[in-house]
Amino acid sequence: MSFTHPTGTRGARQPSRSTNWINKLVARRARRASGKTMGMNLLVLTTIGRKSGEPRATPVGYFPGPDGGWLIAASAAGAAANPAWYLNLAAHPDQVTVELAGRKVAVTAEELHGTEREQAWTQITTDAPAFRKYETATDREIPVIRLTPKD
Repeated sequence: MSFTHPTGTRGARQPSRSTNWINKLVARRARRASGKTMGMNLLVLTTIGRKSGEPRATPVGYFPGPDGGWLIAASAAGAAANPAWYLNLAAHPDQVTVELAGRKVAVTAEELHGTEREQAWTQITTDAPAFRKYETATDREIPVIRLTPKD
């Protein structure tokens, strides 16, 4: 299935650009060590910019997925718009890498829909209840993405 979630009409503010330096620090930690950072399991998601064509690295919280993969949610802290990394994934779902705990893995990104999305969303909100707040802050359905290691 394709990436299909539109922008909402209401929501929290998008995380500001001033958080870039925090993201760099968090990404460095996620690349080096396993375990929780700021209460979440983190990985560094590297996408290809849909406009620039340049690699873009973003730390994101992850949840264990099936077959050794990862689940991530494009919550943008409940903002009305999807995060930029989601739009990059939609443009280039086969040009994605994940970095965590000293390893780099090429992955394929797939947005989940229907029952698969609901099951994954239940797992995410059970493991990290803050995501429920994000869900109520916006009128868009928060996309859930499965990252599957390439063979």
